[in-house]
Amino acid sequence: MKLLIEVPTWLGDAIMSTPAIENFLNFYQPSSVTIVGSYVSTQLFLNHPVIDNIIIDDTKSSNNRYLALYKLSKKLKDIDIAISFRSSFASKVMMFLSGAKRRYSFSKSSYEQHQVLKYNDFTNSILKTDFEANDLKIYASPFKYEKPTLGINPGATYGSAKRWYPEEFAKIAIQLAPKYDIVIFGGPGETNIAADIESELKQAKVTNYKNVAGKTSIPELIEKIAGLDLFITNDSGPMHVAAAFKINTYAIFGPTRFKETNQWKNPNEHLIRKDLECSPCMKRECPLGHHDCMKLITAKDVLKEINA
Repeated sequence: MKLLIEVPTWLGDAIMSTPAIENFLNFYQPSSVTIVGSYVSTQLFLNHPVIDNIIIDDTKSSNNRYLALYKLSKKLKDIDIAISFRSSFASKVMMFLSGAKRRYSFSKSSYEQHQVLKYNDFTNSILKTDFEANDLKIYASPFKYEKPTLGINPGATYGSAKRWYPEEFAKIAIQLAPKYDIVIFGGPGETNIAADIESELKQAKVTNYKNVAGKTSIPELIEKIAGLDLFITNDSGPMHVAAAFKINTYAIFGPTRFKETNQWKNPNEHLIRKDLECSPCMKRECPLGHHDCMKLITAKDVLKEINA
């Protein structure tokens, strides 16, 4: 039996879909598994022992997306079951063009429940089962650092409202530098934020750090986060990487629904947030212009939690 799985676009969502995907794979025991998705999300599955085919869907950047989807579908051969963890119209077109005998698409819901459970409920509704949502699953080996290492992740792809301030990250790094080597993470579009932190560290004469923002592949990012002793991060894809490896994490939440996207089954997670009437607003930028959900969180707040 040949199985096609379309994974969520964003890295964090793709990671949160892994318990559901593992349940699908364990139930069907397919002879062949094809993963389709964005470049970032598909990189997550490079080392998966069961997945034998990965197709990158970059049709959104084409002049005629639906023609591009038709061409992409030609890479899909004799699919028996197609499952999509996306709910867009383009996704439904791709599923139809796959020619799969049975097709299932995820539907977004407005009720408050962790995203992992939403994906897993989707799985159970298809399989007519009651499988539990187990741990997040990433097949990777943690990087081995020479000394205890702190990772800081100041970026967040969704929008500026999710980003805490570089100077606050830097204050924490400066305070903890005597105990930890420091690694600054970030994607290609977050190098300026990482550079701001690096500048603060240089001014404070901190030398035991590395700035790898924009310099790691997704597999390298996963391995390096997996080997950390301590991680301070915004609500982001890297935060969910840390959850998969149960890293001691201090996760800073502002405008997003922490009950739906906090770390799944990580006993070493610490949530840092302010309980405001306007939060969570789920906006990419602060609609009120003050950004208090992040601005009121200080480095002292985080350090107090770390030292508790």
